[in-house]
Amino acid sequence: MFLALVPLFDENMAVRAYSIFSQKDNFFLNPMMLGTGQNDGAARVEGLELIESMGMETLSEDKEVFVPVNNISVFSDVESQCSAPHGRTVFLIDNTIPPVAIYVDRLRELKKMGYKLAVRKLSVADFENWRQILKLADYVFLNSKKIAIDKAKLYFGKLYPQIKLCAGAIDTMDNFEALKASGGYQLYEGDFYRVPVTKGSHEVAPLKANYIELLNVVNNENFELNDAADIIGRDTALTISLLKMVNRMTVNAGITTIRHAAAMLGQKELKKWINTAVVNELYADKPSEITRLSLLRAKFAENLAPVFEVKNKAEELFLMGLFSVLDVILEKPMEEALKMVMVAGDVRLALIEGKGSLAPVYDLMKQYESANWQEVSRRLLLADMDVEQVNNAYVDALRWYRDLMSEEK
Repeated sequence: MFLALVPLFDENMAVRAYSIFSQKDNFFLNPMMLGTGQNDGAARVEGLELIESMGMETLSEDKEVFVPVNNISVFSDVESQCSAPHGRTVFLIDNTIPPVAIYVDRLRELKKMGYKLAVRKLSVADFENWRQILKLADYVFLNSKKIAIDKAKLYFGKLYPQIKLCAGAIDTMDNFEALKASGGYQLYEGDFYRVPVTKGSHEVAPLKANYIELLNVVNNENFELNDAADIIGRDTALTISLLKMVNRMTVNAGITTIRHAAAMLGQKELKKWINTAVVNELYADKPSEITRLSLLRAKFAENLAPVFEVKNKAEELFLMGLFSVLDVILEKPMEEALKMVMVAGDVRLALIEGKGSLAPVYDLMKQYESANWQEVSRRLLLADMDVEQVNNAYVDALRWYRDLMSEEK
């Protein structure tokens, strides 16, 4: 099974929910599934299986989760599949579910059970035919590229005031700002929050400069532990985080100084901790999803090392994922941003030129997180890679992120 989580933002760029996009069968790798077997298991809601196996908190902490259902799985016994709170589960339906009585009645049952409903992929021509379903809906997704979204907003605001509107397919920050300024949307979806920066001359804030100096130190070969420890000592949050972590690792060791803590970790582990911990601080003034994306990419890429048969590159893959949105954070072109933190070699080659031994991992990772399952399937087929290994690599990254964040609290 493939799985990706797509964030939904409010106007302040805070994540308010996640959509699960999944695909159970890789039709490229299992061509026989294109026949009568393609609906095997379709009576179950794949997203609910994932929530139940991983836990709602792994996916979204306290936020709502949008779970797609099809014209078969909508009739399944959803309560037996997942024990997650009904009020945080939003069933996501599209125009493949016909607006006829049997489906309307089933959706009404789900509403009575406490679940919420969201509708997407409607064309303007569908609006009137879907009136009975829209009366039940809590959310509707409006594709900003395919319909006159402002006119649609007025239509829904007048006829269905109970519906929260989600502006979708937003590809740039300019489009996001324009839609936000026009008002009337509660959620925003798209790639706009991770669009690469191609130009910029912003000065780096003093506190960020301190973090960049620390990254410069640890990303040099054979750096001095004491040099890193002295820079950590300038930041209270990093100091506390380091001492807490090392004291947990070394019971009764009596760690009391930053230099002692650095020595206990050693060069390799200190470097990995700094690259991870500093990201949290460096990205503090950006949407929390950017930090999450960076850390998930780092662990996902590291987990993919054995899949791509580059186990010896796991550390570089982690760094590549971690810094893959550095241009967004520092508001500078990627080439300039990477120079600031002294990152070179294969990581630089992959992020700037899309070349080198790490580039195939980076490309697959981006396709995967965008839920472009057809392209993911094609690449796995060509490379003769195992679907389950890739899925496990992503799920493990989700769990790792959850555990990392729980330790920070």
